[in-house]
Amino acid sequence: MNGALPNHGFWRGKNVLLTGHTGFKGAWLSLWLAKMGAHVTGVGLPPTAEPSLHSLLPAPSNSYLQDIRDKSELLVIGKAASPDIILHLAAQALVRPSYDDPVGTFETNVIGTANLLECTRHLPSARVVVVVTTDKVYQNLEHPFPYRENDHLGGHDPYSASKAACELVVASYRESFLKEAEVAVATARAGNVIGGGDWSVDRLLPDAVRAWQSNTPLHVRRPEARRPWQHVLEPLSAYLVLAERLWEEPQLAGSYNFGPVSHEAASVHEVIEIARSAFGRGDVVYGEGTEGPHEAGWLALETAKARHVLNVTPRWTLNQAITRTMTWYRNQAQGADVYALCEAEISCYEAAA
Repeated sequence: MNGALPNHGFWRGKNVLLTGHTGFKGAWLSLWLAKMGAHVTGVGLPPTAEPSLHSLLPAPSNSYLQDIRDKSELLVIGKAASPDIILHLAAQALVRPSYDDPVGTFETNVIGTANLLECTRHLPSARVVVVVTTDKVYQNLEHPFPYRENDHLGGHDPYSASKAACELVVASYRESFLKEAEVAVATARAGNVIGGGDWSVDRLLPDAVRAWQSNTPLHVRRPEARRPWQHVLEPLSAYLVLAERLWEEPQLAGSYNFGPVSHEAASVHEVIEIARSAFGRGDVVYGEGTEGPHEAGWLALETAKARHVLNVTPRWTLNQAITRTMTWYRNQAQGADVYALCEAEISCYEAAA
């Protein structure tokens, strides 16, 4: 049986404040919300990648290039938006850059989230907040067992630690202020996402596409690292379904894992070999797993709560997700319209059995 999908009728006419709308996930989500008839106000930093999906798609009707570390400006935007629902995706979202700028990572991911939740206290229209964190919030014991929502939080690298701290900030605001104000707040912990339109540096498939399009070898640092990979539309659909359920049943507020079928994780090597086959060519140089700073070797998520409480289940297999991603990049490089590619991808996802 198919799992739940976003309800177009629910989102039609809703005012949505979307932070991080200029990022990879944010650009996809902004398009999907607009497709369903929502009124989107976006808040985010200028894109750092070139090209960027945000710059190639129509911007939300209200788009602000604003740092969420500026609480006063964030409140001004929030009051103007008068949001029914807040989707918080803005973040410093990469592990390796967090080693280069740990303080900036903590400022954005922890203080920025606190700023947003503090502003929410002064937005009487708001009824639901979904804060996107990561699968890396757990104290990683490097075991092959999937992490559940009630496992210990932790974080070796600054990125993971900042997102674990973000979870504590959300829980504190929910219990201290927002529950009493009848605002339902949840965190969403998603696995590694892939999909067309991600041109970020230091992400596996974008790095592969850049290398293979320029006929140079892809260098892979940690081929045996295992992650819960999923197409970007899987967690975005889950965030939207979660917001809908919180609107109707605020007692469901809490934390949710979103990822592939429970216990499923694939190695970097496996992902690259599927990608290379789908792309049709490409040389790869595999490292020995010792390059660079510490990164988790094994990470899997238990998604039973999302399945049983929200009826959220994956629609595309890993092979489908990777193949669709590489096809998207190939079509875009051949001149296909990015908006049409993304719209078709969303339509295919909604129709998937």
